[in-house]
Amino acid sequence: MFQTQILNFLKRHHYMRIEPEVALIDMDGTLYDSMPNHARAWYQMVQEYDIPCTPEEFYLYEGRTGASTINLLFQRTFGHDATPEQIEEMYHRKTVIFASMPEPKPMPGAAEMLRFLKEVGIRRVLVTGSGQNSLLQRLDRDFPGIFSDELKVTARDVVHGKPHPEPFLKALEKAGVHASHAIAIENAPLGVKSADDAGVFTLGVTTGPIPAIKLIEAGAGLTFPSMTDLASQLPMLIYSLMTTSNNLN
Repeated sequence: MFQTQILNFLKRHHYMRIEPEVALIDMDGTLYDSMPNHARAWYQMVQEYDIPCTPEEFYLYEGRTGASTINLLFQRTFGHDATPEQIEEMYHRKTVIFASMPEPKPMPGAAEMLRFLKEVGIRRVLVTGSGQNSLLQRLDRDFPGIFSDELKVTARDVVHGKPHPEPFLKALEKAGVHASHAIAIENAPLGVKSADDAGVFTLGVTTGPIPAIKLIEAGAGLTFPSMTDLASQLPMLIYSLMTTSNNLN
């Protein structure tokens, strides 16, 4: 089970095998069912600035830093980047709107997945394009003992957000491992591309409106229809990763 997809990844990246020591884990849409709130907050904020957009498009920007998303919208609408002052003002407004919404719930299956990773000794590294303090501060409450402060990569730690590989390269650096000793867990195409370009075997999870095929096209080694499904299959997957090798011929 899973051997074909694992071998395809090994051959594509010229690895002998994957020996997972760390799991690089996205936050929004993966650990929390927060993307509907993010999309609504972005849409409301952008509407206030009379920038044409649709609510659905913000799911496609998931993983970008706030500055990158604002600059994308400015380039499309005005043909230039926003000023640092505009970025600060607009992202602050988006943050205020997001914080006023009902608190997003942890994603079903996320706690079970994290608990298994901890039990088998796979270290957990948070890799998020968000700088949303209201969620980041909840991690220790909702997932106690899972993430240490030194193993978190947020929007504040990178120059280039997803889909650039920098967030996952930074996570590998913090964990002190090669990409072949890691797996990534993502729910958005930009995050999947970021992880795959960093050389990490990536598990795509369809927790929102983006179909699995988009995650596969972005480089996902495997896809799962929910975090609950991923959590239930993770023991077999880890075993398959550790026992599947590529002869490099």
